[in-house]
Amino acid sequence: MISAHCNLCLLGSSDSSASASQVAGTTEVVENLVASDNSPNIPEAIDRLFRDIANINRESMAEITDAQIEEMAVNLWNWALTIGGGWHVNEERKIKLHYVACKLLSMCEASFASEQGIQRLIMMNIRIGREWLDVGNFLIADECFQAAVASLEQLYIKLIQRSSPEADLIMEKITVERDHFRVLSYQAESAVAQGDFQRASMCVLQCKDMLMRLPQMTSSLHHLCYNFGVGTQKNNKYEESSFWLSQSYDIGKMDKKSTRPEMLAKVLRLLATNYLDWDNTKYYDKALNAVNLANKEHLNSTGLFLKMKILLKGETSNEELLEAVMEILHLDMPLDFCLNIAKLLMDHERESVGFHFLTIIHERFKSSENTGKVLLLYIDMLLQRKEELLAKEKIEEIILAHQTGRQLTAELMNWLHNILWRKATSSFEVQNYADALQWYYYSLRFYSPDEMDLDFAKLQRNMACCYLNLQQLDKAKEAVAEAERHDPRNVFTQFYIFKIAVIEGNSERALQAIITLENVLTDEESEDNDLVAERGSPTMLLSLAAQFALENGQQIVAEKALEYLAQHSEDQEQVLTAIKCLLRVVLPKIAEMPESEDKKKEMDRLLTCLNRAFVKLSQSFGEEDLSLESRVNEAQWFRKIAWNLAVQCDKDPVIMREFFILSYKMSQFCPSDQVILIARKTCLLMAAAVDLEQGRKASTAFEQTMFLSRALEEIQTCNDIQNFLKQTGTFSNDSCEKLLLLYEFEVRAKLNDPLLESFLESVWELPHLETKTFETIAIIAMEKPAHYPFIALKALKKALLLYKKEESIDVSQYSKCMHNLINLSVPDGASNVELCPLEEVWGYFEDALSHISHTKDYPEMEILWLMVKSWNTGILMFSRSKYVSTEKWCGLALRFLDHLTSFKESYETQMNMLYSQLVEALSNNKGPVFHEHGYWSKSD
Repeated sequence: MISAHCNLCLLGSSDSSASASQVAGTTEVVENLVASDNSPNIPEAIDRLFRDIANINRESMAEITDAQIEEMAVNLWNWALTIGGGWHVNEERKIKLHYVACKLLSMCEASFASEQGIQRLIMMNIRIGREWLDVGNFLIADECFQAAVASLEQLYIKLIQRSSPEADLIMEKITVERDHFRVLSYQAESAVAQGDFQRASMCVLQCKDMLMRLPQMTSSLHHLCYNFGVGTQKNNKYEESSFWLSQSYDIGKMDKKSTRPEMLAKVLRLLATNYLDWDNTKYYDKALNAVNLANKEHLNSTGLFLKMKILLKGETSNEELLEAVMEILHLDMPLDFCLNIAKLLMDHERESVGFHFLTIIHERFKSSENTGKVLLLYIDMLLQRKEELLAKEKIEEIILAHQTGRQLTAELMNWLHNILWRKATSSFEVQNYADALQWYYYSLRFYSPDEMDLDFAKLQRNMACCYLNLQQLDKAKEAVAEAERHDPRNVFTQFYIFKIAVIEGNSERALQAIITLENVLTDEESEDNDLVAERGSPTMLLSLAAQFALENGQQIVAEKALEYLAQHSEDQEQVLTAIKCLLRVVLPKIAEMPESEDKKKEMDRLLTCLNRAFVKLSQSFGEEDLSLESRVNEAQWFRKIAWNLAVQCDKDPVIMREFFILSYKMSQFCPSDQVILIARKTCLLMAAAVDLEQGRKASTAFEQTMFLSRALEEIQTCNDIQNFLKQTGTFSNDSCEKLLLLYEFEVRAKLNDPLLESFLESVWELPHLETKTFETIAIIAMEKPAHYPFIALKALKKALLLYKKEESIDVSQYSKCMHNLINLSVPDGASNVELCPLEEVWGYFEDALSHISHTKDYPEMEILWLMVKSWNTGILMFSRSKYVSTEKWCGLALRFLDHLTSFKESYETQMNMLYSQLVEALSNNKGPVFHEHGYWSKSD
């Protein structure tokens, strides 16, 4: 015994012949299985045992006695019978265990030595074969059945060889034959399942031959053939089905005590139906004979109805059909059956016979409680035959009976309404609205005040539609009012309210109806069978509403309908068409609107619609979606519209950006030619400009980072497009490049980007940069929150160098650049000089003085500033006890003084006096006293 937690010993891999280790493994596995508790390895062990048993025979188990093998087999068989649902063993694995047990037992010579041993093998093989058959393993099932047949033959031989009383021998032979019969029937089942008709039919015919000796098996073989016939007919194997059903009938007749006539008739009716489905022309006679035979066996309504169906399939004359239906009348069949026969005749275009039969039925059942049913079918047939006057007479009869208390049942009343509405619909479809109203009016007369329901509201809507087409507006309004009273939340009710409001020019009422209609569509998908040209989708009503409003000059109402249509429709093309129509209606109006809150709302609405168009264009391709060419054309149209709307929003940069971004997105559906690339670049550039401005104005660091990061993405994409365009050689000097450079620098500077320096390395090397660009870089570098004085200094130096290279210097711009450079190098109030050596700064002053000396246009305020700046620098040097530098810088200030004009008189006396004091202080070394009062500003 092994514990529940031990692993089962599994067999090794299978070879063509069993090894000694395999045989030993088999023995051990069987013992462990029988002795083990519920181990999780049991299923795997069973599967391996089943696979390996094929390679084991008696020779390979020579060391084991028959008694040991038999004991293993019996234990394994019994263990498989006792294991329950708590074990990890399904039904198929139990069958595998039985199969292995049977194979082991068949290896023992003792199993064939006695009749009991052979009978045991027969029982086991038949049972296992049946089990394999039930789980669909037909090959192993056939193997088991064949083994059972071989054992039966051996048993039969032993019986003959044994001397027994004649009576006992006959009974034992019958038992063997009965088992053989069972095996043959199972083999037939297996063959049918495998599609082997020839083998199956041979097995069944063998069984049929055995019925004289085994009459008690007649019923089972009869039902087996019937089941084969049903199955093969379902698979459209009509020839095989006809064989099986014929055999079922023949076998059933052999024992009428066990086979009831109803069953025989059922088999024959199925056989007739099979012939009809197989080829109703070729096998017409056989089908008719089969159903006639069925009706002789057992007459019922099903057989009569089938016979009529068969007759209608052939070239049966009306006289013969009439004879057949009169036979039905003589049989006193129920009303419903007679009506079904009448319908069948009408459906097969035998109207004269059907109508005549219906007339007879009408008269026969006139006084019965089912007269209403007959009358309704009679009316329906009259209308189909275009005999409307007679139909109306019969309808009036029903109305009179209804008014005098002889009312139809609810089911029949519903049938009558359907007949009337169907007739009204057919008149409506040919635009005979007056006639349609007559049939609807008949339906209306059957409603009493306490019976108003949703169908009544539907009837009123249908009548309103007819009135509208007849231009009878007042009657249409009355009908719609009734519909609204009983079904106000119906989409069609609101649609007709809308149409009437539009016709009357009541925009407010029409708009409210559209809003209500949209609310209903949002709440739930309504289903209705009203008269609408397109019933595919409730949103089609919005399309019809928009079209109707435009046709009648109701522009505002049409706009709302188009907006809702674009919002709720799932059809790609319908949504795009609705948005295009809406834009064509709204754009001229917006162009004339002054800047206001209303215009902003309109722009927001159009932005929402365009975004919805983009979503639809982005949908994946499908059979019903747009073609590639159509998608490009649509995208081009929407791209241009978004661009134009962006241009109109110059007073609202935020929404302008949204339109430019939308135009950019739309352009991505278009081929990337030069025009589209330039458009994309411009859209991104404008969007980046807005985001950058938003970043400058942001009130929080989070918002600033968000806007600037978005701008950086747009700039980088724009740069990619710009670089691609530059490869064409056409846009090498495009001013956009400089703007992108400045935008990117500003964004990176304000974001404190660690890659700023590496970005600038490439910027410094760029050709064609102007002084203005460098000066702007310098300003941006010092603009909060950025603070990059060294970058600003380098940019101003490059700008100053460019100014010097110009043939004709712009003195005004030069002076400003010099001002900024000196001020950055020596900030006001600085106690030390960090950014630039004073020797270099001195050079800037000298350079400025040189330009002042050679031009009369140098701004005097800038000269004054330079004078004060140089004087204060001298005082700064004095505070540091650098007296030589002090005298040098203050002397420089006096040289600037000489170039003043209007301010010279104001400063000259004071400057000379201060300079004298300075010289005296330098002589007497009175630095501290002078330091306290020596600084100047331009206002002193």
